[in-house]
Amino acid sequence: MPKAMKVDQLSQKEETRINAQPNILMKKARTLPVYVCRNIWKVGKDDPRRVIHALKVGVALTLVSFLYLLETLFEGVGQNAMWAVITVVVVLEFTAGATLCKGLNRGFGTLCAVSLAFFIEFMAEETGRVYRAVFIGATVFLVGFMSTYLRFFPFIKKNYDYGVVIFLLTFNLITVSSFRVQNVLHMAQERLYTIAIGCGICLLMSLLIFPNWSGEDLHRSTARKFEALAKSIEGCIDEYFHDKDDKVSENKLDGSIYKGYRAVLDSKFSDETLASFASWEPRPTRHCHKYPWQQYVKLGTVLRHFGYTAVALHGCLQSEIQAPKSVRLLFRDPCMRVASEVSKVLVELAYSISNRRLFSHDALSDHLHEALRDLNSAIKSHPRLFLGSKNGRKVTETKHDKASSAVALPSLKTDTSVMLQWKSNRIADQPKNSSEQKQLRPTLSKLAITTLEFSEALPFAAFASLLVEMVARLELVIEEVEELGRAAYFRESTASDELTIKVKIDNMRQDENSHDLHTHEVHRIVD
Repeated sequence: MPKAMKVDQLSQKEETRINAQPNILMKKARTLPVYVCRNIWKVGKDDPRRVIHALKVGVALTLVSFLYLLETLFEGVGQNAMWAVITVVVVLEFTAGATLCKGLNRGFGTLCAVSLAFFIEFMAEETGRVYRAVFIGATVFLVGFMSTYLRFFPFIKKNYDYGVVIFLLTFNLITVSSFRVQNVLHMAQERLYTIAIGCGICLLMSLLIFPNWSGEDLHRSTARKFEALAKSIEGCIDEYFHDKDDKVSENKLDGSIYKGYRAVLDSKFSDETLASFASWEPRPTRHCHKYPWQQYVKLGTVLRHFGYTAVALHGCLQSEIQAPKSVRLLFRDPCMRVASEVSKVLVELAYSISNRRLFSHDALSDHLHEALRDLNSAIKSHPRLFLGSKNGRKVTETKHDKASSAVALPSLKTDTSVMLQWKSNRIADQPKNSSEQKQLRPTLSKLAITTLEFSEALPFAAFASLLVEMVARLELVIEEVEELGRAAYFRESTASDELTIKVKIDNMRQDENSHDLHTHEVHRIVD
C-alpha cells in the first residue's frame, strides 16, 4: 500500500511538471524581448563607440555597394565589385591601428601576388603547354612552401601573417587560373583596383571619421588598471579589519575586490594586441620619435606580478584559520597606513600615466618606507604573540627560550596521540552507511588543525608578510613607470599637477576618516 501511494505521488508530480511547462515557456517568451533589449542597451551604454563603429561599417558597405547599384560604376569594374564588399567586411576593424594593419597587409599582399603572377606568366608564355603546366606546378609548390615557412617566424607571425595569407591565396588563384582562362591578368588587375577601393573606404572611415586609436585604448586601460588595483587593496584592508555582519554587503565587497585585480591579471593578450596595432598608427605626438608602445606591455607584466599579491591578500580573507579580533585590532593602524600609502602611490601613478607627466620617485618611496617601518616597529613591540598561544604565556624573558621549546614538544606529542586515539576509535566504530562516512571525513582534518599549537598571530603574520611583499613589488612598478615616462617624453610636473594630486590624497584621507568614524560608531552602538 505505501508503495502504491508513492507511485501515485510521483505520477502526480510528473503530471504537474508537464502541465507547468507551457506556462514556463510562455513566461520566457514574454521576458525574452525585454532581456534582448536590455542587453543591446547595456552593450551600447558600456562603450558608445561601439554604436558609432557599427554605423561606420554600415555606411562603408553602402558606399561600396554603389559599385554594383550604379550602372556607370558597374561597367567600369564589372563582377569584381564584390571584392570591394569583401574587403570592407574583412578589413574595417574597431580601431584605426587594426584597420591599418589588415588594410595595408591585404593591399601589399595582393600587390605582391599580382606582380609575381605577371612575372610567372611572362616566363611561361613562350613555353609549350606541357612545360607550362610543369613550370606553374613547380612555382606554386615553391611559393607555397616559402610563404608557409615564413609564417613561422615570430616577427612575421605577429605583424604580417594576414598579408602572407592574402599573398598566397591571390597568387594561387591567378597563377592556376591563367592556365585555363584567357586574359586572367586583366581580371587580376581589375580585382586589385576594387580591393584598393575597399581599403581606401576603410581607411577613410577609420582614420577620419570618429577614429578609435589603439594606442589611446592601451594608454587609458593601463591607467585604469592602477586604479582598479588600488580599490582592490583598499577593499581587502577594509574587509580584514572591520567585522561585517551584513552578508550582502560582504558579497558585494568580495565582488569588487575580485573584479579589480582580475582586470589586471587578464590583460596580457589585450595589451599585446593593442600595442601591436598601435605601432601601425601615426605618431601620437608632434615629435617624430617612435612611441614606446612595447614599454606598456612590459609595465603590464610587472603590474600583473604585483597583482598576484593582491590575489594572495584576498585569499587571506577567505582562509579557514583567522587571527583573533584582538590581534587584528592591535596592528590595525600600521597595516592600514601601509595599505593606504600603497593605494595612494597607485593612484598617483595612474594620474601620472593618464596625464603623461613625471613624478617624484623619492617622495613616493619615502612615505612607503616610513609606513613600513611603523609596521615593523609595531610587530617587534609584541614578540610574545608569535611564540605560541600557550607557550607564549610561560615565557617572560629570553633566557627561558630553551625551557619553552622543551615544553612545546610534549604538547605536540600529546596532541598527536589524541588524534591517533580518535582515529583508532573511529576505525572500530566504522559506519556502515556510505553517506555517514562521507560526512565524517572532514572531522579528522579539523581536529588536526585545532590540536596543533599554532600561534594566534600566525595568520596575521602571513597577512603582514604579504603587505611587505606588496611594497617590495610596488618599487619595481614605480621604476617601470619612471622608465615609461622617460621613453615617452612625459612632461615635467607643474604646481597644478601637484595640487591635483594633493586634493586626491586629501579626499582619500577624508573618506578613510569618515569610514573609520562610522565603523567606530557602529561598534559602540553594538557594544
